[in-house]
Amino acid sequence: MTIQLKGITWDHSRGLIPLVATAQRFWEIHGVDIIWQKRSLHDFGEYPLQKLVDRFDLLIIDHPFVGYAASHPILEPLDTWLSQEYLQHQAANSIGKSHESYVYGGHQWALATDAATPIASYRPDLLAKYDLELPTTWAELKALAKTGRVIVPNTPLDALMNFSFLCASLEPSYLHEDAFVSEEVGLWALEELRELIADCPADCLGRNPIQTYDALAEGESAVYCPLGYGYSNYGRAGYGAHKLAFTNVVSVQGNQGRSVLGGTGLAISSFCQYKDIAAQYVQYVNDAHTQSTLYVENGGQPGHRSAWTSNYANQLTNNFFKHTLATLDNAYLRPRYDGYLHFQDNVSQYVHAYVNQGGNPKTTLATMQTYFAASKQGTDALTG
Repeated sequence: MTIQLKGITWDHSRGLIPLVATAQRFWEIHGVDIIWQKRSLHDFGEYPLQKLVDRFDLLIIDHPFVGYAASHPILEPLDTWLSQEYLQHQAANSIGKSHESYVYGGHQWALATDAATPIASYRPDLLAKYDLELPTTWAELKALAKTGRVIVPNTPLDALMNFSFLCASLEPSYLHEDAFVSEEVGLWALEELRELIADCPADCLGRNPIQTYDALAEGESAVYCPLGYGYSNYGRAGYGAHKLAFTNVVSVQGNQGRSVLGGTGLAISSFCQYKDIAAQYVQYVNDAHTQSTLYVENGGQPGHRSAWTSNYANQLTNNFFKHTLATLDNAYLRPRYDGYLHFQDNVSQYVHAYVNQGGNPKTTLATMQTYFAASKQGTDALTG
């Protein structure tokens, strides 16, 4: 009887096609059938993981989920199935804190199959056409935005990530202490972000990174996006109407810009009946050779460092990897405690409302501080 495993990922070429390709090759080598299904990017970020683990053996997850996973029996600790030598190799070849992001409570809950953080992107042809230069500082970015040729992803979650970029660039302890952020930095970040958004075209303000990249690749007006979770697909020939170029984020008041780590990890459900075989597949997908060849060839954005430094992978992607690696290595790792995601979902609405509509920044920040304090007491405190 053929063993079949089911996996759930998200509905983008970057998230689906490389896994389908690896599943096909794994079938050819081992005779194990792995069927990947997809869900929306919104559901990937917000749909409860616990509602999927009894239906799928393999799951692509976001690292803030691991705090919940460590407190509930829903994911299999990979350190039970993978050797310490292999895990140490993965850690040594991590992109920034990508590997570390799936370690919580003394266990490895997923492997960093995919690495991402907000980076900058632009249209080289339009930059030359309009005789503009790439900004290197936040001040230069704000000046460029006044030309009307800057677009920024600005869904509620993206608004929070953009706010976090400013805070984390200035305040190393951001989100790790009792307070969400210091009042001085928090108020400054809210106002700076509001001013930037006010100079961006109105039709960009509700877009996520994918929609923003589509607009940048297809349009003839916008030339630059300062912050958006990277998608190497847009640096590849034939993916968009025009090929995009990617680069590191701007500096902030003399500090290297520090965006918020994203990416995805490959995990095994605790309900999987064939955990040993699932672990073989997880190891195969995250192997340096697979990541640097089959995975990246099929639109993947690898989590293994060998792919990011590979001339071959960079030739495929308009040098996406080598031109943004410094930003990935410097990316800020969000808290992952059980309750953080509920906090993130709530405060993102307040940041989004302020940067789009204005209001009282002190009231906005105070509300965010309250939600952060409550989240440390558990999710019930946020709704009670």
